[in-house]
Amino acid sequence: MVEVAGKRLEQYTMKRPQEVLIVTAEVEGEQDQIAIYKGFSSSLVRSTSFDPDIPVLPEGAKIINIDRVASPYNPDAPQYIQQGLSWETMQALLMEVGV
Repeated sequence: MVEVAGKRLEQYTMKRPQEVLIVTAEVEGEQDQIAIYKGFSSSLVRSTSFDPDIPVLPEGAKIINIDRVASPYNPDAPQYIQQGLSWETMQALLMEVGV
């Protein structure tokens, strides 16, 4: 389910390129933050594989919350659109853009 969630979040950012999603998730028992922008995902905490077939948000990961941030993303001064969205809340936004 989470792998599908990661793909849907990537598709969302392709349809809304003015947004960056910052996903806080628990991956293999450790907290991770993943930036998703224009269809690509990258971990802000762990190394990210060069192989695009290896999901950054792997199966079994637990999404804790999602922040919507205006692009371009500046980690020192992010411009939040919405903070702390649950996966359930984010799904409504995904449906709005058809993913």
